[in-house]
Amino acid sequence: MHRITYYLFCGLILLSLPSCKLREKMVYFNSLPSDTIEVNENTSFDVKLKVDDFVSIIVSDLDEESTAQFNMKVTFNQITGYSNGSNVLIGYLLDSDGMVNLPVIGQLKLAGLTKKEAVKLIEEELKVYLKNPIVNITIQNYKVNVLGEVNMPGTFRIPNDRITILEAIGLAGDLKITGVRKNIIVIREVNGIKSRYKIDLTNPNLFSSPVYYLHQNDVVYVEPNYNSMANSTFIRSNGTIFISITSLILSTLILLTR
Repeated sequence: MHRITYYLFCGLILLSLPSCKLREKMVYFNSLPSDTIEVNENTSFDVKLKVDDFVSIIVSDLDEESTAQFNMKVTFNQITGYSNGSNVLIGYLLDSDGMVNLPVIGQLKLAGLTKKEAVKLIEEELKVYLKNPIVNITIQNYKVNVLGEVNMPGTFRIPNDRITILEAIGLAGDLKITGVRKNIIVIREVNGIKSRYKIDLTNPNLFSSPVYYLHQNDVVYVEPNYNSMANSTFIRSNGTIFISITSLILSTLILLTR
């Protein structure tokens, strides 16, 4: 009786081992201590303007009439932005040198500056003409792309210029069960150079990653696990074989009936 109990106990331990491994692969942040309530999150993120960014720049002052000349004039037939469905975006495109050409002020280089720095620069230029200028800048084309093994892959426009990789994955409907949580790829382009980062969603160190906060036009890719790729290859291979065999049989039947 004791021997049977011993064997049953050993069997339960062996059965629990795969579930432990499965938990490590599937559960986010599973290495966090159970009593942890604070995470050292990198909160210093401030988006920087880049070449090809499309920004709206609105100037205001106590004297509203005096600001009219500094804001973009839009007529009904004037094409000043680009259309995304029914939405027409109005603003300025940062050229290949990172410059924008503003009314009255002229050309200013904004690429490489944070929004706060760009606002300060423009306000300083405006003080020659206005007493208390206030500048508001919005990145109109701030978007991230989430691809691969997620439930709703796509491109997502971000209205507040600040999004984490977890929020982006949430917008995409979370990972499929077949997505690899330990090898999320983030592709980022800075000054024409593309960089690739790997993220492990099961590791809390992702909170201090340079790609925890996503930049405009970042691409997040979730790769499929081995079983998903193997099954896909098997189905394609067997489908091709099936079509080939069917074609051979039909050809043979046609020849025999002649």
